[in-house]
Amino acid sequence: MKRAQRPGSLSCRLFCSLREAAQPPRTPGVRAGKPRPAKPRPRQSPARKQVCPRRAAVRRALRFRLRPRGAARAQSAAPSPPMAGNVPAPAPVGVRLQQDRKARSGWQGGARIWEETEQQAKKLKSSGDEDGEQHRKLPKRKIVLLMAYSGKGYHGMQRNVGSSQFKTIEDDLVSALVRSGCIPENHGEDMRKMSFQRCARTDKGVSAAGQVVSLKVWLIDDILEKINSHLPSHIRILGLKRVTGGFNSKNKCDARTYFYMLPTFAFAHKDRDVQDETYRLTAETLQSVNRLLACYKGTHNFHNFTSQKGPREPSAQRYILDMYCEEPFVREGMEFAVIKVKGQSFMTHQIRKMVGLVVAIVKGYAPESVLARSWGEAKVDVPKAPGLGLVLERVHFEKYNQRFGNDGLHEPLDWVQEEAEVAAFKEQHIYPAIVSTERHERSMAQWLSTLPVHDFSATAHAAAKVPSPLEGSEGDGDSD
Repeated sequence: MKRAQRPGSLSCRLFCSLREAAQPPRTPGVRAGKPRPAKPRPRQSPARKQVCPRRAAVRRALRFRLRPRGAARAQSAAPSPPMAGNVPAPAPVGVRLQQDRKARSGWQGGARIWEETEQQAKKLKSSGDEDGEQHRKLPKRKIVLLMAYSGKGYHGMQRNVGSSQFKTIEDDLVSALVRSGCIPENHGEDMRKMSFQRCARTDKGVSAAGQVVSLKVWLIDDILEKINSHLPSHIRILGLKRVTGGFNSKNKCDARTYFYMLPTFAFAHKDRDVQDETYRLTAETLQSVNRLLACYKGTHNFHNFTSQKGPREPSAQRYILDMYCEEPFVREGMEFAVIKVKGQSFMTHQIRKMVGLVVAIVKGYAPESVLARSWGEAKVDVPKAPGLGLVLERVHFEKYNQRFGNDGLHEPLDWVQEEAEVAAFKEQHIYPAIVSTERHERSMAQWLSTLPVHDFSATAHAAAKVPSPLEGSEGDGDSD
């Protein structure tokens, strides 16, 4: 019978040492004979993480601020007073080397310089923003501007961003708004930032006596005088009114009224009447002209009166409220007449082609039946009158005035007080430009000489090529 070994005895210690020597060495990740897969070490990124220099400087400055400064730092860094009989031990070599490196690198001074530079930058930024703060304190509100301009020498109303060779009315307008301080410069580069919209996109050479644009501006003092001071004399802002925040001059416009001014010899018959400045319009001819113009009233398919619509496009249907010719008048020895047309909206070149077809019928180049045939699906050759005499006279906001015109907060958009200025602008800039240009360039006379080239009966017996319903779907809206 074996005698039990006492713990801690020599034989027990010898037995334990022999047993440990006989066991295999333990490896990391293995416990009690149960293997455990070692954790995969994370892969090192091939590119060292880039640290923002500004963020690193901020961290260094924060560490510097947390350290005690001045006397407190010296006091904390000073060794404790030695005990009686003790000698202070020198600092370790590694600590002295680190202190020397910091002293040579100027780290403490660099942190202070960074702090001072940051404070100066903040001061400069705050002082530079004072002007912006003054503008931001001004009320920025949605308004409408009543414009009048002579379109001679301009490629229409709408601005062509990035195309400096084609000057437009909006180029001069936006420049005046920026220079007068009504809008910031970046709004002039991107007009959507000021919610800019015009009632009608007048074509090349077309003038306006009552164009209305909507936009958001800073309501500075003497805003109309400052804007007009940066505009040429043939472009004027005649009125300004506050509107609702969601107002859009194009969408809220119920109707537009244009007039077309032309010399009356355009109505002279090609066989029996004179074709020069001595012609005077008779009452019989004027009555015939008004009878033909009245045929346009109502809703018709005007796809033949523009190059942008197919015969089956719903947007080719346009509603004309009224169209007539006024009594003629004499300017500089030449007789002129004004044709007025009011409609909900017009397509590109629509009014000029409506006038051109009536002139061709009155002069005897086309039969009256071509007028009704032009509203069908067949393609009809409709002549386009010159753009010189076309003028946007007025835009109408009846529905807006009924809802907001008498609410006590907004004014009705009727421009009654500005009618005298509108009439004066037409007499001073629009009428003289049309008369002088017609006398010197004879645009109407040259266009009348091209009427015999048109074949108005081409589609009466043979079907012509009909454009697809999607042809020219771009350019919808008011362009004349």
